[in-house]
Amino acid sequence: MLRRLFDAPYLLLTLVPLLWAGNIVLGRHVAGHVPPIALAWFRWTLAALILLPIAWQALKQDWPVIRANMGVLTLLSLSGITLYNTLYYWGLQTSPALNGLLMTSMAPLLIAAFAFLLLGARPTLGQALGVLLSLVGVVVILCRGDPGVLAALAFNSGDVWFFVAITLYAFYSTLLAKRPPMSSLGFLSFSLGWGAIMLTPAFIWERIAGPPLHIDAVTLASFAYVSLFASLLAYLFFNRGVELIGPNRAAPFFHLLPVFGSALAILLLGEEPHLYHAAGYGLVLAGVAAATLAGRRQPPVSRVRNS
Repeated sequence: MLRRLFDAPYLLLTLVPLLWAGNIVLGRHVAGHVPPIALAWFRWTLAALILLPIAWQALKQDWPVIRANMGVLTLLSLSGITLYNTLYYWGLQTSPALNGLLMTSMAPLLIAAFAFLLLGARPTLGQALGVLLSLVGVVVILCRGDPGVLAALAFNSGDVWFFVAITLYAFYSTLLAKRPPMSSLGFLSFSLGWGAIMLTPAFIWERIAGPPLHIDAVTLASFAYVSLFASLLAYLFFNRGVELIGPNRAAPFFHLLPVFGSALAILLLGEEPHLYHAAGYGLVLAGVAAATLAGRRQPPVSRVRNS
C-alpha cells in the first residue's frame, strides 16, 4: 500500500499543499505566541530526530555520496530547509495569511524561470497555459470574486519576506533535479538535520535577544504538527513527486495551497462557502490538469535512484 502511494506522484503532490496549507494557517494563528525562528528550528530539529532511527541505515549507505556532493546538498538544505520556512514564519508575524497565499501562488512561475536558467527546461505551451489558468483561479478565491479586494490589499515588510521565501523554495524545487543518487530517506534525513544545524546560530540569537518562548499546550501542538505533517510527510511526498515527474510538472500543484487553505478556513474557522470558491476551485483544478497532461509528453529533467 505504502509502495503504491510512493509511486503515485500526482496523489503525493496533491497531499503536499493540503499539509502546507495547515502549516500556513497554524503559522499565522501562533504569530506573536511562538517566535518564528523557534517555530522553524523546532520543526526541523524534531523532524530530524524522529526520522533518524528510521533512516540511519540509509544514511550510512549514502554517506559516500553525501561527502562527494556536500556542495549541492548544502544548497538544497539552506534554501529549502534553513531559510525558506523561517522567512515565511517571519512574514506571518506582520502579514495576513491572504498575502502569503498570494505570494505562494507565484511559485510555479518562479520554478519555470529557474528551470529554464538552471536546467535549460522550457515549459510547453500547455504547461504555461495551465499555470496561468490555475493562477486566475487562485486570484478568484483570494479576492472573493471581487477584483477590488486586490486593489485594497496593503503590502508591508512581511510580504517582502514572503517573496524571498517563495523565491528560495522555487530555487530548491528546481535544484532537486540535480539531487545526488541517494535514497529518499537518506536525502530527507540529511536535509532536515543539516538544515536544522545551519539554523541553530539564528535560534540561539533569537533566544538571547528575541521574544520569550512560552511552552504550553498550543506551542507543543504546533511543534507536533509542523514537525510530523508539514515537514516529514510533506517533504517526503514533495521530493518524491519532483523525482518522478520533474519540477515543471510539479509546479502547478502549488496552486492547490489557497484551495486547501480556504477550505480549511471553511471547515475549521466557520467561514461560509460562496460561489466564488467553486469557480476558483474549478479554474485551479482545470489548470493543474492541463499542465499535468501537457507535461506527460515530456520526460522529467532528471530522475534519481530511490530505495
